[in-house]
Amino acid sequence: MSVRDVNAYYGDTHAIKGVSIEYKANEVTAMIGPSGCGKSTLLRCLNRMHEEIPGARAEGQILLDDTDIYGPGVDVVSVRRAVGMVFQKPNPFPTMSIFDNVAAGLKLNGVKGVDMKERVEKSLRGAGLWDEVKDRLSSPGIGLSGGQQQRLCIARTIAVEPRVVLMDEPCSALDPIATLKVEDLIHDLKQEYTIVIVTHNMQQAARVADTTAFFLLGDMVEHAKTEDIFSNPKDSRTEEYVTGKFG
Repeated sequence: MSVRDVNAYYGDTHAIKGVSIEYKANEVTAMIGPSGCGKSTLLRCLNRMHEEIPGARAEGQILLDDTDIYGPGVDVVSVRRAVGMVFQKPNPFPTMSIFDNVAAGLKLNGVKGVDMKERVEKSLRGAGLWDEVKDRLSSPGIGLSGGQQQRLCIARTIAVEPRVVLMDEPCSALDPIATLKVEDLIHDLKQEYTIVIVTHNMQQAARVADTTAFFLLGDMVEHAKTEDIFSNPKDSRTEEYVTGKFG
């Protein structure tokens, strides 16, 4: 997925300023930076959720393979099927069972001609949750622990077999043990998906990301291999941020 000279706005506020970045296939890219720097805004641009906010708009090109997702006539539903999103707070559908929560992703996206039971099991296995829930698939998804709920939401996302998975602070509401499980899952998922994660946790970025991009005041300051960002950044602002001099 390629971002080319993207600008994003909230009304007159210029939130993303001419950002260009490449998200490589089967790699994890972390986006870090202080609150309000634009990283979550850019993430929402990647599956055209940004424009759902009243007064918000984006300009530039975002290419999924060779298709500009902001091009004329592009079906937004198809974009969001190909570019899935996992949100900061686990959001299983409260009235649905574990099974139906995963199946809902397929139904909402109009996926037909699949064996629903087989796809739900595959997705729960892919999210590292199958062994924990296989005997209670009819139980409410909301009855799971916070970490399990987040993995259930990941299962719902990957059930439609997207090409890119976006994660917006996916562990911020989780305890350390649940966080570790999700981080291990991210490592496994990149074998099949391109993953973009927004995180305030720099240790998490160091653990899970192949490359890391540092954002500040709407600009992408630097994007490089994660070890270089944390041990040998080229920009002094990056060094000050990752060493805790500001944030």
